[in-house]
Amino acid sequence: MFRTLRNLITGLVIGLLLGLWFGVNIGKDQPWWSNPFAEPEVGEQLKRTGDQLRERGADIIRGE
Repeated sequence: MFRTLRNLITGLVIGLLLGLWFGVNIGKDQPWWSNPFAEPEVGEQLKRTGDQLRERGADIIRGE
């Protein structure tokens, strides 16, 4: 009984930690297995900023 309960709790904790790891990476548009605490490289930051500017400019031109 105790062994089964311990295995269940261990599985839940591991699943929670992995889900949090993957969820943070998905939210940041990074690969699932990457480090969620790592700072993006300068080139990656510039690319994202450029993409955001392009999208905002397109929205302004369309009048949204």
